[in-house]
Amino acid sequence: MYRKLILFIIMLALGMSATANANISGNTNANASWSASEEMAPSFEWMADEPADGKVILTMRGKSIKDLYAFEARFTFEPGYLELVEAEANMEGFSVSPIVKQNEITIAHTKIGNVNGESGDMVIGTLTFKLKKQGNSTVRWEAIKALDHNLSDQTYKVGKSVTVDAKRLPKKGFLDLIGHWAKEDIELLASKGIIEGMDNEHFMPEAPITRAQFAALIVRALELKTGGAARSPFTDVAQDSWYEDAVNSAYSARIIQGKTNVSFAPADPITREELAVLLMRAKQFALGATSTEKLPPVELEFHDIDSISDWAMEDVELVVRSGIMNGRTDASFVPQGLTTRAEAAVVLKRLLAVGR
Repeated sequence: MYRKLILFIIMLALGMSATANANISGNTNANASWSASEEMAPSFEWMADEPADGKVILTMRGKSIKDLYAFEARFTFEPGYLELVEAEANMEGFSVSPIVKQNEITIAHTKIGNVNGESGDMVIGTLTFKLKKQGNSTVRWEAIKALDHNLSDQTYKVGKSVTVDAKRLPKKGFLDLIGHWAKEDIELLASKGIIEGMDNEHFMPEAPITRAQFAALIVRALELKTGGAARSPFTDVAQDSWYEDAVNSAYSARIIQGKTNVSFAPADPITREELAVLLMRAKQFALGATSTEKLPPVELEFHDIDSISDWAMEDVELVVRSGIMNGRTDASFVPQGLTTRAEAAVVLKRLLAVGR
C-alpha cells in the first residue's frame, strides 16, 4: 500500500497521466538503463557519522549509478533507541515525507520534468536520527527501488547495517524544572531516553500523567519489545496511535489492564492507588515470577488508610514497604489523588534501582 502511494506521488510529480501506472509498477524492460552489464552494476554503501549533539547522520552512497531519476528506499531500525527526525535526498526534485511504521522506514524522492537522472558515484541521501537513550543500536538499509528517466525500474537488495553507539546523551534540561524537588530524577531519566518532555523545553512536572503516557514510560524503562506483541483487546486504543505498541507490550507483560475488558481509557489520569498496583506488577515482571524477595514489615500509619480501595490495599502496603512509593505527606497517602508526571518519574527511578 505504501509503495503504491509513493510511486503514485512520483508519477504526479513527473506530470504523467494515470495510464502510466503500469509502467511505473511493473516495467522489467531488458533494455532499460538500469539493466547494466555485470561489471557496471551499481553498488551501495551505508555509513554513520559519529553521534553529536544528541543526533546521528547516516549516509546512503551509490557507485556506478546510471540515470537515477527517482528512488524508494526501505530501512529497519530500533525505535527504542532512535527516532527519525529528517530524511534528505542529495538530488533536486520532490521528496515524499518519510513513512515510519513500527521499526520500518520508507523514503522516496523523484526529479521533476523531462531531465536525465543522476549518474556516477554519488551520495544518494541522508537520514538523521535523534538518540533516545544510551547503548548500541542497528540501522539496516534493506533495499532500494530505482527508476530511470524512462520510468524503467529495478529493485536492489542492499542488506547493509551500521551500528550507532550512543555512549553519552546531552543533558536534558527543562525550563520548568528549576528549583523543582524532582529535577534530578527527571533529568536522569530524560538523559537515558526513558522519559520525555511535553516539548523540548518543558516537562510540566505537576500535570497529571495519563494511562497511555505511563504505559509508554514502563515499556521504555523495562525495555519491553514493541511491535511484536499481540494486539490488546481494547477498542479505544486506536491502530497507529503513538501509544498502541506500548499498550500492547505492557498488556502482554501483564503490567497494565483495562478499565473494562474492552476499554483502556488512554487519556484518563492515574490515581496514586492505581499507580501502586501498576508499580508492583512492573516490579514483579522485572524481578521475575520466581522472586522470593523479602520485605521488611511496616505498618501504614496514614490517616486516610481507610479510603484506600480494597483491590489496591495489598499493593499499596507492598509498594510502601519496598520504598518505591511514599505518602504524599508523612500522614497521608491520598489514594484517589492524581499522579503527577514528576511523581511518576521519581517512583520509576526507584523501581529501576530495586530491579538491579
